[in-house]
Amino acid sequence: MRMKIRKSIGMIGTLGAMAFTMLAAQSQAANVTPDVIFGSGNANGDFTVDQGGSVELGLRAKQRYPAANIFNYDGTDTYTFEVGSATASSRPNWNFEWSINSNFDGGSTNDLNDLVYQLKLDTDPGAGILFTTWDPVNVSYADHAIGTNATGNGGGTVIANSGLPADDAAEAAAYASLIRSNNVAQNSWAMHWFDGLFDPHAAGIYRIELLAFADGGVMLASTGINVVVSAVPLPAALPLYGAGIAVLGFLGWRRKKQIS
Repeated sequence: MRMKIRKSIGMIGTLGAMAFTMLAAQSQAANVTPDVIFGSGNANGDFTVDQGGSVELGLRAKQRYPAANIFNYDGTDTYTFEVGSATASSRPNWNFEWSINSNFDGGSTNDLNDLVYQLKLDTDPGAGILFTTWDPVNVSYADHAIGTNATGNGGGTVIANSGLPADDAAEAAAYASLIRSNNVAQNSWAMHWFDGLFDPHAAGIYRIELLAFADGGVMLASTGINVVVSAVPLPAALPLYGAGIAVLGFLGWRRKKQIS
């Protein structure tokens, strides 16, 4: 499922390892509420989730090719896959999936459009972090699966895009109506849709973050994951990348100590 973004995507500069570590500490391995509502055959679980102020955010990555629904998840915030392309030469073997619930516990009246969100994609597979950031919900049109806390597995409503300019206004109006009256949005995306230079054969670590804000810019919830893409066949690569992530965390701790 893809989103057609009609707002500009801003490039945000490098984020240090300290923020990387703080976001990871807030999240936990969990299911998302109410279930996975996009597509079919997608089970719940293995999400890195944060909840706050009746908002629930979830992120996960999964292998799609050659076998689907393999997460290689460390139970905290890291997902590991081998390099390689799928059906298209630019498409990686893995997807990332996100879930936003603006009222997961019934404790607020927030529909999706009552909050502001940031989805941050790291386009640098190296040690640096270069984020492309945008709001995935408050756009003119998207083909997200939309629903409520009562929506069942695979039961989200999707406004399909016909590809015809004559239908654009009607599709945008239908999407706007959905986010005004529902509290759950989810989607499953591939990195090359958002980064024209993405190389599925490049090894490295990609950082993905999702945040939600109330009016006035108060952050309600945030979650983040690391996608480790290895040129070394699994599971031999896991100790190597585990050590790399530990080094990033230590650098963040040392930087925080120096600032304080």
